[in-house]
Amino acid sequence: MEASTKIPRIVHYCWFGRGAKPSKMEKCIRSWKKHLAGYQFMEWNEENFDLAANRYVMEAYEAKKYAFVSDYVRLHALYEHGGIYMDTDVEVIKTLDPFLKHEAFSGFEDETFLQSGTMGAARQHPWIQELLEDYDSRSFIRPDGTYDLTTNTAVITAICKNHGLILNGHLQVLQNGVVFYPRDYFSPYDYINGGNYKTDNSYTIHHFAQSWLPLHVRVRGDVKRVVSRLVGPQIIARMRKLLSSS
Repeated sequence: MEASTKIPRIVHYCWFGRGAKPSKMEKCIRSWKKHLAGYQFMEWNEENFDLAANRYVMEAYEAKKYAFVSDYVRLHALYEHGGIYMDTDVEVIKTLDPFLKHEAFSGFEDETFLQSGTMGAARQHPWIQELLEDYDSRSFIRPDGTYDLTTNTAVITAICKNHGLILNGHLQVLQNGVVFYPRDYFSPYDYINGGNYKTDNSYTIHHFAQSWLPLHVRVRGDVKRVVSRLVGPQIIARMRKLLSSS
């Protein structure tokens, strides 16, 4: 590793469930290899991760909620090896080398939440350790038998807020050395209202496949994206606000 870099050139990603990889995922992975020359790519799956290592992970896996399995495994990978984690529906559009100088980094999904589709850290960084240890006392199955579908972005945002993170979507550096970038760097697509905030600052695009959601919800998201291109995300946001208040 170069003296000026703290994060190793390793890209981690998860693929649990032993299913065939969809074409959209393969397309995203090809973009990684195109723009990340010299990086090592590590796929995490049932063959190289002990699912019994954590109760939350085992319960999520047995429920076939693989996206929630990856919520834990991404942290495990970053803590044990260091590097950059990316969701399999993340497209890379230029090299991530500028971020290797940080001790750890992530970015905003919007002004309210952080994103976790692209995040990086040096090996055994205390921020990753804290996020990982949060799972020690958690269970994916609630006492009433329902699933805890709390997103990892909500959990990570809450923990970082306790460390002084201001939820304004602006560039910030916390005392633990973690750098958070504005949404256009790693997550320019607004999957809620269908807006596209891609700029010259954009390095990755998270396409939000949302594989853990029912098919009809994912189809609705695709429709919303098309409609947003026609009328604009602001109109979509107003429509959602009116519907929720009626």
